Amino acid sequence: MEELIELLHAGNYSCVIKNGAEIRTFTQRGVADLYDLYQADAPFMAGAAVADKVIGKGAAALLVLGGISRAYADVISAQALAVLREAGVEVSFAQEVPHIINRAKTGRCPLETACDGLQTADEMYPAIRKFVTQMRSSGQGAGPQ
Repeated sequence: MEELIELLHAGNYSCVIKNGAEIRTFTQRGVADLYDLYQADAPFMAGAAVADKVIGKGAAALLVLGGISRAYADVISAQALAVLREAGVEVSFAQEVPHIINRAKTGRCPLETACDGLQTADEMYPAIRKFVTQMRSSGQGAGPQ
């Protein structure tokens, strides 16, 4: 995991994922990369280790859906931590926060808010898909980072 964390920071990536000998790096903001990876190549996520700058509840749901085994976050929300632990994911982090802040730093992350009241990753997935679709159609990206 240390190798992934070092790469995350040295390369200024938003997310780094390792499965076997293969390491993939990502640079989009928010959940966009995790969403795209889950859509295009979910088998790569199965059993993988992930180092991410920010993990909110929506990102945690995507990681669980993909079947990752270990996750590290610079910042993780309490809700995301609960989702990952409930799924049996080994989690480490630098800082736990009550919730993820939006990009403007004026309130909560809209995706984390959209996942309020939803308990399982399967329940959250339609809200995540709707959020990413709306953000992309408005040209805003797909998340709080």
